[in-house]
Amino acid sequence: MTYPYNKPMLQPELATHGISDDWPLGVAGRVRYAELDPVNHVNNTTYFRWFEAIRIDYMRLWGISEYEHGRDPKLVIRSTDCHFRHEMLLHEDYIVTARTRAFRNSSFTMDYAVFAPDLRATGSAVVVLLQPEGPGKFPLPQSAKDRFVTVDGAVNEG
Repeated sequence: MTYPYNKPMLQPELATHGISDDWPLGVAGRVRYAELDPVNHVNNTTYFRWFEAIRIDYMRLWGISEYEHGRDPKLVIRSTDCHFRHEMLLHEDYIVTARTRAFRNSSFTMDYAVFAPDLRATGSAVVVLLQPEGPGKFPLPQSAKDRFVTVDGAVNEG
């Protein structure tokens, strides 16, 4: 199967690659040599880089941030984790997926998964929005909250 590397994919394109409707966004890649550790499988830190990369696409596509200094909110990761299920090796194709599970007024919890084609890793991150200049939290736009619910199936906890 051919993957469209480094290009955001939405459902139903993800479905053509065997990804369930639970995941609204995905990005395909191929394991590079630089992502390996001394025992020749993907280094643990690489998964967090993949999660970060899809998070940037997600923020732009969901209308949360264009990463414009002084205008868009500062995005701070309060916590993050990764659960490794099966090793990944050089030249394996994969799809990293992302969605929001829950949100509050100025923060949200994202889930991630890596498929190759079976599930290789899962992760999550709590993202907090801060004012672009100065102290204080930045409220999530209503359009993002609406999309969290309708597209991601997220729960409003706030």
